[in-house]
Amino acid sequence: MATRTRSRRRKRSLPDVKVTGKGTPIYEVLSKPDVEKIVDATFQLLRETGVAFDPDPQVLDRFSDAGCEISADHLVKFERDLVTECISTLPNSAKIWNRDGTGYREIKDGVTSFLPGMTCIKVFDLETGEPRESTSEDLATITRVADALPNIDGVCVMVKDIPNSTIGGEIGEFLTMAENTTKPLEYLCDYSISLDAVIEMAAAVRGGMDALAEKPYFNHIITALPLYYAKTHTDQIIRAAECGIPVTMGTISIGGASAPLTIAGCMTHNLATDLAGITLSQLVRKGAFFAGTSECAIMEPATGSLGNRVPDMLADIANRQVASRLGLTPLPGGGGGESNARRFNQDAVFEITMGMTKEFFMRRTTLDYLGSLDAGITYSMHALLLCEDLAAMLRCLWNGFPVDDEHLALDLTRSIGPKGNYLAEPHSAKHCRENYWKSRYFGAKFPLGSGTLPDTDLFDRIDEDLREILANHQPEPMPDTLRKQLGAILDKFDTE
Repeated sequence: MATRTRSRRRKRSLPDVKVTGKGTPIYEVLSKPDVEKIVDATFQLLRETGVAFDPDPQVLDRFSDAGCEISADHLVKFERDLVTECISTLPNSAKIWNRDGTGYREIKDGVTSFLPGMTCIKVFDLETGEPRESTSEDLATITRVADALPNIDGVCVMVKDIPNSTIGGEIGEFLTMAENTTKPLEYLCDYSISLDAVIEMAAAVRGGMDALAEKPYFNHIITALPLYYAKTHTDQIIRAAECGIPVTMGTISIGGASAPLTIAGCMTHNLATDLAGITLSQLVRKGAFFAGTSECAIMEPATGSLGNRVPDMLADIANRQVASRLGLTPLPGGGGGESNARRFNQDAVFEITMGMTKEFFMRRTTLDYLGSLDAGITYSMHALLLCEDLAAMLRCLWNGFPVDDEHLALDLTRSIGPKGNYLAEPHSAKHCRENYWKSRYFGAKFPLGSGTLPDTDLFDRIDEDLREILANHQPEPMPDTLRKQLGAILDKFDTE
């Protein structure tokens, strides 16, 4: 009986995996025929139903000239050949440079950047612990904290300046980030004029428009609705493509509300929305960087709530497969570092840990939303610090480990023999710190009962670290002349 059981186990099929980089397995939940069904259904949707656009000649004329059919109510229908041709002209990477132009993070397959954010409208007050409306001062504080964290690679608009919800306030968010970190930036806005101002600011930082196109200071996020582009979004796509600013999509299709409730149906809306944006960007300028990263959020029908991890995770992994099939790599985006928990508590730690661990198997090029709680409403700096620690863990795992004579250590084993003790061996001293997660809060300090850690709660350990950062870290200051120049640009656009 035991022999037959082992035989059956040997014949069990394993999950499909695709080995990439240093051996990190990219898990696949769809069969190849199912991937093709989603791809074909998406192109059928684009050809038969189309995508809605606001009536703007600079958009519709481009599509018309490219052979698209446009209805009286401004639905644009796309032929597959046009879309695939535009996919073929997409670059496969983009570098986003820091403020000084001396270093960059890269949007590239096999490389993952970790970024906090984005656009929460509340923040947990450090003194009361209660959520309140966020301000530009909160954005400055969180940016300084992110500047201090070595595994945070850039900064996005983590919280909105709610008391100043104007065009000037939106532009000021970019200036606040630029003043409080030297790291590369992500930006998103409601008004197209805000992007115009930010491009002018970034060009001033870089020393001119040509220098900005050569070394982009930020990537821009477009947040179109599923299957619909408002004029502000197409304005931003066109402007970014013209100026060499990399664009990533941030559409979230809500399964059961703005898209079909099923994962497969929701995915077709995401993909069609991304492909329409890609096509527009390439009609503006071939070779413009545009990464489609729209995501599914499947609604729970009994309550209308979002964020059930199983369907959302399945959709994320399937999106990776479908994007790879179409050559849409790199694939930025992903909310693995966020939680629907109302506070930074055990629920939040569970969701964040599970979501970020999922990224080990997906290896998307950007992991955003680090520190966002309460379905993206409230920002937690404590959650950000946990995410940063888990980012360090992921990078340690992605590094893999060497397999060679030195590390197999057969000569050492031969010399010591069975029942030997390796504690005092130089080989042990040489390799004792390899592959260790140098955790801020966990790591080699396990088990907690060993006495190597104070008998404190995780929240207390993070809180102590956060307050030390707030008390002692100061980012590299922006030169006064540059600050005044950016302030003048802000003043100019704030009065328009």
